[in-house]
Amino acid sequence: MEPSLVCEVCGNEHDGYGSRCPYCGAACISLPPGAQAPVHRIVNLERGRPPAREALLRMERELEAARLQGIRVLTLIHGYGSSGQGGVIREEVRQRLRYLKIRGAINDLLEGEEFSRRTGPGSQLLRRFPSLARHRDLGRSNPGITLVVL
Repeated sequence: MEPSLVCEVCGNEHDGYGSRCPYCGAACISLPPGAQAPVHRIVNLERGRPPAREALLRMERELEAARLQGIRVLTLIHGYGSSGQGGVIREEVRQRLRYLKIRGAINDLLEGEEFSRRTGPGSQLLRRFPSLARHRDLGRSNPGITLVVL
């Protein structure tokens, strides 16, 4: 049985085929048996171009799985929409996350546009989770992602 690998950049664990992360392309390290779960994981909700309802269901499943695995931060890739006006998945995901935050089901969320060392919320997130300093979208003002703190 091959060891699991963990990406040093995005924190995603994968099956160990190759030394590059299938999520972000960065180098990976071996995860020894019994090691702690990564702090961060990336989830691509727009893979396969699902309708918004299916993307929301997948988001709910991923949030629950991340909680069970001890993941602290999820980066949700929902895209910005092909119209340039903001996509349906993006709007629905963010609306649902705001609701979950009010209910206390998630601790916080940070829209990709605010994920920067220069913004208050961005710098606070980096202080809590220093490993996110290597996040591929840090400082890119990416409206196609949202970070969720569990």
